[in-house]
Amino acid sequence: MLRVVCDPNVLISARLSPSGAPARILSAWTDERLQLIMSPVLLAELAGVLGRPKFRRWLTVEEARAFVDALRRGAVVIDDPPSLPGVTPDPRDDYLVALARAAGADRLISGDPHLTGLADADPPVLAPRAFVDQLD
Repeated sequence: MLRVVCDPNVLISARLSPSGAPARILSAWTDERLQLIMSPVLLAELAGVLGRPKFRRWLTVEEARAFVDALRRGAVVIDDPPSLPGVTPDPRDDYLVALARAAGADRLISGDPHLTGLADADPPVLAPRAFVDQLD
């Protein structure tokens, strides 16, 4: 079974739009075709972003909490690994690469060009559409 780390932006897109590649990734997880790997920092970032007022148009605070809780309960949650400074052009993304490496993830899924543009990334970083194409 594929083990993947999803950037919070992918998870947010999956929750906000029931169609599209991010939603298909979440469906693959719920269908047990892949394992989602998370950490406390990733879950905290996800909760923080979904807690912003601009998201009330799409989901309530309670729905956002329920979504994060469902991910926390169903995903493989590992301790936050040591930081890997400088592995991405954006220091705020370094933890995702560190998490993917520490967990032995097969792929890191992100819509962020700072990550998808990494040359020779370990593990490979794919945009949601490219990952879904591989799943199919």
